[in-house]
Amino acid sequence: MPAGTARVIDAHHHFWQVSRQDQPWRTHQHHGIARDFEPEQLRPELTAAGVDATILVQSVDSAEENDRIVDYARRASFVAGLVGWLPLARPEAARAELGRLTADALCGVRTLVARDPLDWLTEPATVDLCHELAERGLAWDVVPVTDQQVRAVTALAGAVPGLRIVVDHLARPPVERGDLRAWADRLAALAAHPAVALKVSVGIDVLTAWERWDADALLPHVTEAVRYFGPERLMLASNWPVSLLRRDYVGTLSDLSDLLVRSGLDEESLAQVRGQTAARWYGVGA
Repeated sequence: MPAGTARVIDAHHHFWQVSRQDQPWRTHQHHGIARDFEPEQLRPELTAAGVDATILVQSVDSAEENDRIVDYARRASFVAGLVGWLPLARPEAARAELGRLTADALCGVRTLVARDPLDWLTEPATVDLCHELAERGLAWDVVPVTDQQVRAVTALAGAVPGLRIVVDHLARPPVERGDLRAWADRLAALAAHPAVALKVSVGIDVLTAWERWDADALLPHVTEAVRYFGPERLMLASNWPVSLLRRDYVGTLSDLSDLLVRSGLDEESLAQVRGQTAARWYGVGA
């Protein structure tokens, strides 16, 4: 990479072997991704897209998943950071799993929450655990999609201001319905906390709802994201291989970058979203 060139980081992708892990979120509608996806398949795509490094994110809630992504990071030098699984609703079990993990690349944690209530987030034991995560320099990834979930996430953000929170997949915008109001209100509530960042990526709910890829339909949502978070709290992410349901890797990142430009970002601001924010939020270096 030439001196002075900003590193491009894909802030969210997965690897998996379907025979080794049960993915309950994957249904009969997702035949296109019901196969193995490993580093050897992503490596040429990174080169074609001009991506220098990635953040590998868990896709199953299990200790075995943590072992798998640690092994993938050892095999793939382009993986700059890992977002592993922790059972955050069970703080003592979470501490035990965190103590078992020895990966230097661990930069964040996540547990899949779907649309479940997150009342446990504000329980004292969970708040204490999140203080510990903040002290370790670990970020927390989450996809809050309901009003109740957003209230719980923002309450935690207020209680643990040192915890870097990363909201994945644009907080599930209602692309297929076209009604931005409730979603934009949730986005504004999240953005009101300076330790909350947002990934400009497309989640499986939106991809499933679409019959085909429609980047233009995302423009109002990306524009709102830029408005509320600014480039210093936005990060570009492919969500590969889930994104392959509707778009190839290079096209996904190219279209999302174009939407950011159309939303008003200049070259310097785009460089933040394409790598610098992820480097800062996940602490993965220059």
